[in-house]
Amino acid sequence: MDSKLKVGLGNDAFLPTVDGVNTVLKFYAEIINKKLGEAVIITPENPNKRDYVFPYEIYRYKSLFTFGEGYPVGWPFKKEFADDIINMNFDILHSHCPVATSYFFRRINRIKRIPTILTYHTKFEYDIQARVKSLSIRQKAYTMIGKDIKCADEVWVTSRGTADSLRIMGYEGNYVVMPNGCDLPKFTATEEEKAIIRRKHSIPQNIPIFIFVGRLMWYKNIRLIIDSMRTLKNRGIDFRMLFLGIGPDEKAIKKYCVKQRIDDRTIFTGMIDDRRVLQLYYAASDLLIFPSQFDTNGLVVREAAASSTPSVLVEGSCAAEGIIDGETGFICEENELSIARKIEKILQNRDIIYRVGTKAQNDIYISWEDSVKNAYERYHIVIDKFNSVPHPPYQY
Repeated sequence: MDSKLKVGLGNDAFLPTVDGVNTVLKFYAEIINKKLGEAVIITPENPNKRDYVFPYEIYRYKSLFTFGEGYPVGWPFKKEFADDIINMNFDILHSHCPVATSYFFRRINRIKRIPTILTYHTKFEYDIQARVKSLSIRQKAYTMIGKDIKCADEVWVTSRGTADSLRIMGYEGNYVVMPNGCDLPKFTATEEEKAIIRRKHSIPQNIPIFIFVGRLMWYKNIRLIIDSMRTLKNRGIDFRMLFLGIGPDEKAIKKYCVKQRIDDRTIFTGMIDDRRVLQLYYAASDLLIFPSQFDTNGLVVREAAASSTPSVLVEGSCAAEGIIDGETGFICEENELSIARKIEKILQNRDIIYRVGTKAQNDIYISWEDSVKNAYERYHIVIDKFNSVPHPPYQY
């Protein structure tokens, strides 16, 4: 277990494209290179790249174009790219996306077998269902992703609930639960530090602050947040609902707030890049409202817990996995009335926010150092298992 490994960390995008999976890659690369072994990022070209700011190697292969918020479309079909990876002599390849990256790793393994892990972070059926109306084409997309999943020597998920998405893609094999960590340190803010956020947004001291952190997309159940806030307002409860982040549905979400007449109580901050400032937002908030069924792990729940801020989550969601209602968080049904009633009940006894937030910080918080260390130890197990039997190149 003490031997140092060379790890290829692959994803269909990397910084400056910002999302949860790229955050995972960033901390894997930083911690492995600093404390454990060597890691190289493998990702498509991005015209906005600033790779010189990173103290580790980033290998970029060809991309055709970028779309959305800077996501490149990778083109890994040239044999030269596969040869480049083989010549780097990786001990293990770790894909974080079962699309271009995993297909690229399949092509590499047709030439030379290298033990490969896939972490399945995203419920891809949400994107496919939203963008592909044809059932037959949708099924072909599932089949394509399913093939990439099956080619991994080991499949990881960040929560048990993610396995349902694996099954939709046609994967019936085993998987390992490997939770993500949190880069924000445990933090107890002073009242003056919390007041910084209130002053910035002109929020009176006695007004509850609720927060959502993440990409602004409808399928993160943001409509449910807005509807529950409307219900609270109609019941005479004052509050400020802060949305931290950007996303493709931002304009539509803002319009919906106006339509529901809560625009006077909602604040859109945009992207908060400074992690210290982000932690102040968490600390100043009474509750994180995160009813997403889309997210497979809910990093923001652990980020909030780092500052002793409890979360309101939907029963059965991956984000709610491991959360005990009224002890380490608050669980409600997936409807606006249930969320509104839960929040109203919490506000009637504000002491519970402190108690549950403190227990969340103690019980559900996990650092990235511990998370990556666990993954690195598992790399050794996967490699030993791989080396115990012959592995000819892929035949498909």
